[in-house]
Amino acid sequence: MEHRKPLRHPGSAKEKPGLKPRKADDEKIRLNRFIAHSGICSRREADELISSGSITVNGKVVTDLGTKVTAGDEVRYKNKRLSAEKKVYILMNKPRGYVTTVEDPHADQTVLDLIGDACTERVYPVGRLDKATTGVLLLTNDGDLTGKLTHPKYKRKKIYHVFLDKAVTRNDLTRLTDGVEIEEEVIAADAVSYADAEDKSQIGIEIHSGQNRIVRRMFEKLGYKVKKLDRVYFAGLTKKNLPRGKWRFLSDKEISMLKRGIF
Repeated sequence: MEHRKPLRHPGSAKEKPGLKPRKADDEKIRLNRFIAHSGICSRREADELISSGSITVNGKVVTDLGTKVTAGDEVRYKNKRLSAEKKVYILMNKPRGYVTTVEDPHADQTVLDLIGDACTERVYPVGRLDKATTGVLLLTNDGDLTGKLTHPKYKRKKIYHVFLDKAVTRNDLTRLTDGVEIEEEVIAADAVSYADAEDKSQIGIEIHSGQNRIVRRMFEKLGYKVKKLDRVYFAGLTKKNLPRGKWRFLSDKEISMLKRGIF
């Protein structure tokens, strides 16, 4: 007959002397990870905040990058207490006329106005779309993921549908993939093609540069004026079945793909 030790319910009376069950609040994580989880920045940027002496833990300035904290520790930045809150991921089909800078005192409408009180957590746009640009926009409080999606070294794919004031020549399509000089830096599209076989003023362009207004500036450099710009793809996300101005929470599968870089 097989003999087994009797199962003991977690937290039952007979624990080893001197040992207490570990609580979730006792679990230690690196300070930069805690800060990134709070949603204010990426883990890399958190290292910079720590090194500069901008972070306090339990009232003391901490500059050691190896510091570990628990959920019960009081971590502050600019005298505001940070918490590793629940992560929220929202996909939006941004309409024209809304800005993605959430703290612009001159803006009449920001993308946060569109989601209203969808969540208690404070979310931020990942990257920027200028006021006139429409399309795929991700909002989240996951600072670590934001860093991975916006840092140039990760080369996250973005695809735009561009509507121009005149037909684009094939020679200029080639110039876009060869590279256009913008502020003494050569920026090249990863791929470019006509979006409509009958209308050569509509272009599809794939690019990974994160420079501000880069698509508009590239076409302007070649003598074209962008009439309308729509981002149709960002890091594996599309606006399929999402009407302009609407939003939805990402599915668990989409979140997993984003974090693992599968797209």
